[in-house]
Amino acid sequence: MAEEIIVIEGGSPLQGTVSVSGAKNSALKLMAASLLGRGTSRIDNVPLISDIDIMAEVLRRLGATVEREGHSLLIDTAPVDSYQTPYELVSKMRASISVLGALIGRFGKACVAMPGGCQIGARKIDMHLVGLQALGVEFNMEHGNLHASTPRGLHGAEVVLDFPSVGATENLLMAAVVAEGRTVLGNAAREPEIVDLANMLNAMGACISGAGSALIEVEGVPLQSMHPCTHTTVGDRIEAGTFLVGGALTGGPVTVRGVDPAFLRMALMKLDSMGCSVEVGDDYVTVSRSRALVPTDIQTLPHPGFPTDLQAQFMLLASCAEGMSVITENVFENRFMFASELARMGADIAIEDHHAIVRGSCALQGADVSSTDLRAGAALVLAGLAAEGQTRVHKVQHIDRGYEDYVGKLRSLGARVSRPAADASGR
Repeated sequence: MAEEIIVIEGGSPLQGTVSVSGAKNSALKLMAASLLGRGTSRIDNVPLISDIDIMAEVLRRLGATVEREGHSLLIDTAPVDSYQTPYELVSKMRASISVLGALIGRFGKACVAMPGGCQIGARKIDMHLVGLQALGVEFNMEHGNLHASTPRGLHGAEVVLDFPSVGATENLLMAAVVAEGRTVLGNAAREPEIVDLANMLNAMGACISGAGSALIEVEGVPLQSMHPCTHTTVGDRIEAGTFLVGGALTGGPVTVRGVDPAFLRMALMKLDSMGCSVEVGDDYVTVSRSRALVPTDIQTLPHPGFPTDLQAQFMLLASCAEGMSVITENVFENRFMFASELARMGADIAIEDHHAIVRGSCALQGADVSSTDLRAGAALVLAGLAAEGQTRVHKVQHIDRGYEDYVGKLRSLGARVSRPAADASGR
């Protein structure tokens, strides 16, 4: 049976301009939010990736109609008559759990299969449940399904998250917007995708203030006052960061358009400290490098800290810097699986608990490697650009989950990269 792989010939610098797609981590939640406004919502700037296809099928199973027009989705949630999501879809993508808050908001109940997705950590949903319980939701687990009910209705409450979880913040927002009274959410996630969701919910009739800060306030409105809307997804900051790392790795200049540079402030500071030239505009960033990469220390943290979704890409940069870097992963415990694949290409990385000690100045060599998750897969393709000889990246379905036409965009920047099929033996 043929397996698709990505083949990279090393030694070609990336140069030119590339436009990023809409943010995967935003579009998925915007699709879930459409459940709260009966009728047809239009979401523009939606990436052509497999995770979007799975979420569209989740919505269809609930009764919605979902049509794609290029990079726009038309979602009619008027026919939705089910509050149960099927295991075979939810198990493929963890973000499916984001329909939980929206279903509770719409029906006062939900039955959601426990989620699956990338193998980069436990990512338990305890905070989702504790927060929703404060709003009046009761839960029980039966046969692998999470059953939610609101016997006394949804009501506002003060909720403080133990950790600024993006998923918990999103689910709480989607339930709180139609809860009776006022909800105050403390230690909320501050990611740009949270702001994007709040903006769409407000366009649908919700009353949310403070999104993007650690304290979000929601004045509940009646469900019947929520309505469909048209909304444009923000640009994908992680896709942008990935291409910028490619420019830093090979010299560039690489210009990325379609993203707010403020979304990448910490990553751009690190690129600057590693010896890169960084130029920013209203909706673009250009990165180039004419001298050796300088080592740096990185700690992943919730936004506005350094994003965990760029950790693998910067580990690659650190492997090519002149000296030792320390990367500390504070968000997902299994995200260092990428290091062993990069080591197959000659990188010198030692893992100590949640720290990676990266000894740079390595001469990367082409090899057969496997994507361990979405971001690791994208980083391995970049590693192939800097490596001597040919690199073949396997399990590229991980990359398809979050990068639209990754190979095509890299080729437009001058990369010698292709996507043939390999047989089952890997030849």
